[in-house]
Amino acid sequence: MSIEFKLQALKENVEIVEVNAIKVNLGDIVTKDQPLIEVQADKAALEVPSPAAGKITQILIKQGDQVKIGQLIFVIDPVGAGAAAASATPPPVPQKTTKPAPTTTATAPVPVATATATKTAPIVLAHDDNKVIPAGPSTRRIARELGVDLGHVPGTGRHGRVSEDDVRSFVRGSGSNGSSGGSISIPPLPRFEDFGTVERQPMSAIRRATARQMSLSWSIVPHVTQSDVSDITDFEAFRKSQSKGPKFTISAFAMKAAVVLLKEYPVFNSSIDVAGNQIIHKKFYNIGVAVDTENGLLVPVIRDVDKKSIVELAEELTSIAERARQRKLDSKDLTGGTFTITNLGGIGGTGFTPIVNYPEVAILGISRGRLQPVVHNGEIVPRLMMPLSLSYDHRVIDGAVAARFTRRLAEMLENPYQLLIHA
Repeated sequence: MSIEFKLQALKENVEIVEVNAIKVNLGDIVTKDQPLIEVQADKAALEVPSPAAGKITQILIKQGDQVKIGQLIFVIDPVGAGAAAASATPPPVPQKTTKPAPTTTATAPVPVATATATKTAPIVLAHDDNKVIPAGPSTRRIARELGVDLGHVPGTGRHGRVSEDDVRSFVRGSGSNGSSGGSISIPPLPRFEDFGTVERQPMSAIRRATARQMSLSWSIVPHVTQSDVSDITDFEAFRKSQSKGPKFTISAFAMKAAVVLLKEYPVFNSSIDVAGNQIIHKKFYNIGVAVDTENGLLVPVIRDVDKKSIVELAEELTSIAERARQRKLDSKDLTGGTFTITNLGGIGGTGFTPIVNYPEVAILGISRGRLQPVVHNGEIVPRLMMPLSLSYDHRVIDGAVAARFTRRLAEMLENPYQLLIHA
């Protein structure tokens, strides 16, 4: 009998994925757990394995398709390559009909259900006023961080399941403490077709994930952006003098400088726990670096930056940026950041206001350096001046502290040799 392979849940609260690549052809013989497709689930690329050995008789998707959880994607004929596997499975059946079976009948369904739930992201039940509230682990975590009572959040998922988006919508429509209120109503769009020709294009998985995260960050974090400039004339001369080894970039030096300052000003390496009225100071230093790809913005995280030299950071930055452009990042590469750097210097601009990557509390934006007339050592001379933009969460960071942080950062970048001492 043919097996209809439907896409199972791959990640909590992800209902639609995008097909990056199909790894088999019609008629191929596959083994159990062999990767059949690669999909984009939020910003992580995941492989989907075959549920059984057999022959691919139908491929019902193509590269670039948006596929819903539960949608039929392959039909597999277990006859042939799967015959051995099929013949190996019947023996346990007679054992279940023997006399000892009644003693295990009551418990037999439990491990089966548990295994299935584990594979498809289990529903975690929260209790409020004797009412059972279906919600996933990540939804419950976000609710705790925002101080939201799940019992007050209308669930839009199946059987009233509360999703992360439900919690975010509730927060956007409630008071600043997130403890009461209702959800906001988004007005419907006008019929643009009444005014002219339009083209509708589905949002990619990366764009959907970016939209969700930016909406969350903007709706929760009271943003302020501190601006400054750094004289990187000496840095540029130093960079050009390095003919061997990895390519030194301002981003690698900014990462090293940021870690020095995160230790001096630990509030920038923290998160706010609204529900617990606490500031969580992290004792590890993982820096996210925004990477512009043809599929959208990705922010891979480089871990333990404080333990790596500038040479190691330059090499790892080059490697992880290339993997991001090739869609080779997994969930671990995109999580665990404590501070983020976004560099638009290669494109241009005189400054911008980057959005804090919640639950972080600060993000550094770097713009293109420009030659400007500057008073230097008592003379007006051309110097290469680079704009810096530090956006921060004003709930935990005061303006004076942000100004000191940005000024110290500018000074550290002005002296690359001093940074090498920290390397």
